[in-house]
Amino acid sequence: MAEPIRALCDELIKAVNVMMEAESSQTYRLEALKFIEEFKEKSPFCVECGLQLAEKSQTAVVRHFGLQILEHVVKFKWNDMAPQEKLQLKNCTMDLLSNGTHPILLEECHVKDALSRIVVEMIKREWPQHWPDMLKEMEALTAIGDAQTELVMLVLLRLAEDVITFQTLPTQRRRDIQHTLTQNMDSIFNFLLGILQLHVNEYKKLIKLPFSLQAKAHWRVGVATLNTLAGYIDWVALVHITNDNCHLLEIFCLLLSEPELQLEAAECLLIAISRKGKLEERKPFTVLFDEVAMNYILSAAQSSGGIVERRYTFLKRLCQVLCALGFQICSLLGSDIEVQVPVNLDKYMEALFAFTSHPSQFLKSSTQITWGNLFRHEILSKNPVVGQMAIKYLRAARINLLKTGFPSKNDCPGCEFSRVDFDSDEDFNCSFNSFRAQQGEAVRLACKIVPFEAFQIAREWVQYQILLLSVETKTEKGLCSALSLSAVQWDAMTFFTESVFGQLFKILEKEKIPIDEGIELLQMVVNYETRDPLILSCVLTIISTLFPFVTHQPHFLPQVLFKIFPSITFELVEECKGPRTRAVKNVRRHACSSILRICRDYSDFMLPCFDMMYEHAKGLFSNELLLTQMEKCALMEALILVSNQFKDYNKQKAFLKELIAPVTAQWLSEEMRRLSDVISDLDTEDQMGINRSQISFCVNTILGVVKRARWPANPEEAKAGSFVVSTTSDGAPIYRNPCAEPLQALLPNLFALIRTQNSLFLPENINRLSKTFSRVYDIMDVEKNFALGIPQPVLDAYDSSAYRNIVERMQGFFSSLYDNCYQVLGNAGPCMQQDFYATEDLAEQIVGSAFIHLDSVPDHRLRPLQLVMSCPYDYHDSLLCPLLGPLFAHLLQEDEAYEENHVTQEVVEEQLLRLVTREVMDLLTEKGSGIPSGTKSDLYQEMVSVDSSQGIQMNTPSDELSELGKCLLQSEDIYMTLLAICFNSLSWEDTINCQRSASVLCWTLLKQVLGCNLLPEAVTWLYTSVLKGLQMHGQHEGCNAALTQLALLIYESLRPRYAELRFIMNQIPDIHVEALEQFDQKTIQSTVSKAGEKKKKEQFKRLIAGTVGKPLGQQFKKEVHIRNLPSLFKKPKPTKDMLENTDTACLITLFSSDCDSC
Repeated sequence: MAEPIRALCDELIKAVNVMMEAESSQTYRLEALKFIEEFKEKSPFCVECGLQLAEKSQTAVVRHFGLQILEHVVKFKWNDMAPQEKLQLKNCTMDLLSNGTHPILLEECHVKDALSRIVVEMIKREWPQHWPDMLKEMEALTAIGDAQTELVMLVLLRLAEDVITFQTLPTQRRRDIQHTLTQNMDSIFNFLLGILQLHVNEYKKLIKLPFSLQAKAHWRVGVATLNTLAGYIDWVALVHITNDNCHLLEIFCLLLSEPELQLEAAECLLIAISRKGKLEERKPFTVLFDEVAMNYILSAAQSSGGIVERRYTFLKRLCQVLCALGFQICSLLGSDIEVQVPVNLDKYMEALFAFTSHPSQFLKSSTQITWGNLFRHEILSKNPVVGQMAIKYLRAARINLLKTGFPSKNDCPGCEFSRVDFDSDEDFNCSFNSFRAQQGEAVRLACKIVPFEAFQIAREWVQYQILLLSVETKTEKGLCSALSLSAVQWDAMTFFTESVFGQLFKILEKEKIPIDEGIELLQMVVNYETRDPLILSCVLTIISTLFPFVTHQPHFLPQVLFKIFPSITFELVEECKGPRTRAVKNVRRHACSSILRICRDYSDFMLPCFDMMYEHAKGLFSNELLLTQMEKCALMEALILVSNQFKDYNKQKAFLKELIAPVTAQWLSEEMRRLSDVISDLDTEDQMGINRSQISFCVNTILGVVKRARWPANPEEAKAGSFVVSTTSDGAPIYRNPCAEPLQALLPNLFALIRTQNSLFLPENINRLSKTFSRVYDIMDVEKNFALGIPQPVLDAYDSSAYRNIVERMQGFFSSLYDNCYQVLGNAGPCMQQDFYATEDLAEQIVGSAFIHLDSVPDHRLRPLQLVMSCPYDYHDSLLCPLLGPLFAHLLQEDEAYEENHVTQEVVEEQLLRLVTREVMDLLTEKGSGIPSGTKSDLYQEMVSVDSSQGIQMNTPSDELSELGKCLLQSEDIYMTLLAICFNSLSWEDTINCQRSASVLCWTLLKQVLGCNLLPEAVTWLYTSVLKGLQMHGQHEGCNAALTQLALLIYESLRPRYAELRFIMNQIPDIHVEALEQFDQKTIQSTVSKAGEKKKKEQFKRLIAGTVGKPLGQQFKKEVHIRNLPSLFKKPKPTKDMLENTDTACLITLFSSDCDSC
């Protein structure tokens, strides 16, 4: 037998070498792989060959392959092996552990890992019942040497990962092993701690000697022991971690000072401190605030180190340790557990601050949430130490808010760290934006603690930036670019000022606000002159931020307005003959936004200046070259916001008529009626640009009016101003909007424009486009990136034009025009109310415009109808039912077409359809079932947890339809379409839609017709749809729970009347027929009590388990079967004939320590 095995081993070695050699051809490599796989599956000599290939005389690659063969035998052939074969393999494997490896520093890591996997696979199948002395044997191995100790650590770690973390074995075996591990955890931890202390002490003694290989060996064992501890700390009872006054954690803290062990020690410390659990169990963690432990942590945090990978990773872990420690102290303080403010809180905060001021963007970002928790804490926020640190934090924020450290640059120390953490400037920019938002929140919280100090810091920064004479420039025109130092400093200062002053006006009483200093600062900003568009944008933001000071000194208002208004028409001299740059357009838009913001937030305060603003606006409107159409609309909106304070219906109506008179005349002109020719006649010379500009201006003006014109919020003022026309049956006032009458005349042409736009997507009109404009109706890149979640690139192109070519301009025109038309339609209802909803033939006009040619309209053009959300109950029958019927029918058709052709769909189109469908589900959830958006997740949790004990008689908010839902239910066509959409969505490739439909919508809709006579085909389709959802999404825990509950509700409700459901259940793969029969009889007879609901749900879940689909990565994986052993928790019943148990007795002693070795 030896000679054939040796020859077979030689062939296997050749095959392995062919596979691993880079020069091998693909054909030879595939043949070698086929030979190896056939050998592992069919050869009876796997064990013999595996042991021979694993000998130390072989190369590392061959030895690793030999160990893989042995692992394959244990995983897939163990159940078919005779007891003596198992015993022989076990003994040989233990022999490999004892003396089958090279010394610890010479052995390859992958060989050690492969050997440990074999042992773990045997443990998973035989321990503890058939291998009771396994732990003792492992402990005995550690006495042989360092290499064996490291292997034992790897075995224990892999065992914990497979059983606890990955759970790669059946439930009963997992429970047996976990139970035994838990029973022996005291001895395991004492064993691990003893190994750690022994080898760390030896390492410390020998490391002082030059070139000490033994010291490295002890270091390697120490690292392996720490890694093993990390695998157990995450799940063992907290008492094992906190024993002996947290002695284990103190050891980890001491190891933070050892450069070669500090990373692993920090990871163990992080896992321990991050543990959740009862507060009283976590109280011992406060020992880390003691003097010794905190000194070690502070010293490690403040120690310097370059960009060495291991050192930098350690700093990340230590930073996370501090953040986790902050979470623990915030949870304990103020709770029922008696915990005092730590004496060494100052050292803790110094250590945390060391990371906040570190050059690394990642480390700075990691601390922000913790600072927010500390500043927000009811007790800690009042501590003087936290107050002093808040001031220090605010000063550090002045540096941290500077957008520097891009990985592509070398202008600051953070760039080197960014190259480690970020793949590109776009990744860095995305991370920095998130960091800035978090820091802004922390700054606002710090302002609550030290408001006056924050005011002074912000004031000093603004003054410094204004007085700074040296302005760096980078562009040829002598202006700042977006990444110039001056622009970056102004941008950071502006954000900081917004965060500080925005909070101060909220928290300080009027008498305590430093008015004089604030006005002085505002005066300095207003007097500051600059022609740099980037800096001017920041100046405008600061003026808007400081504007609340003006309300205390109204005489300063004209000066502020005269500063903002010139920026609306801002130009650079060089631009007289060319298009405006992005930076200039941003300044003008920023100025318009500032005026809008002031008029929105302080409309009553702006009322005395209304005439002055109106006259100034008229002057700007008179010159067509001064303002763009969008800027005109912004100024008009600002005037409308102030006019809302007239509180006189007739006066406001007259003003609005006068304001939009030019738009009305143009919109109703005969020329505007020929919209189809105007917007579809595309020419390469863009000759129709003026016409398109006029259309956009008219639509934007109408949109501005419906968004801004309102009646007084105070009912008494509204009544006095003649805004109230009548009252409802319950006494609520019915208002009229002064803009209603002027706008009603404009609606017919708006509908015509929407109808024309939909017609543009007809195939015959698409074919009329020239090659140049063939893609003008496509989705814009900005919208595409947004749908796909792709961040916008970092562009230093503020001197470039907004649109690069005519095609992009056309895309922007069609996209914005389409959106704005639907915005008008959506806002008209809340704005005009009954004046809009009572429009004659409104439903027919909307259907004939917005819903025409929907089959040709691409998915990215579909827009939700906001008027549905505000439509009064009286108009549900006359308006919403005629609208929603065709809309839902179209969506059902689109989704079914997607299901048939989704393989060939582009990713973008698929994602857009998914987003549109989610919006429809939101509409159905909020308006159909009457469930607010904010309660959906809470409702789902309630259904999952409560329904198991209530069966189908659950009483949740989802059972009650809203008024709109009841109205839609009256129409059989609409109702069936809704039902089809909801149940179809269960098997769409969208887990969010699936979970929402299963947990909220499907049962809510279906329950309304349970008492009716449903067609058997319909019942079959409904139940099959749920099972299809389980096949698609069953591997996701949330979807599985919701779909299982829905399937159970349907089966319980309809099975007594429809035998077809039993027929469907019989077709489920691997279903247990007898169990199904028992469950079916109980369901028909309704004999299950409420106490048995949970058991019933578990039974049903097991019955339909065959429908649950597997993830793609698991579908073609070979199954590993691990047999259950006699239970540890129940004594087996004694048998009459003891000879029947001879096999079992043999197995129990199989792996006993007194067995002979092979």
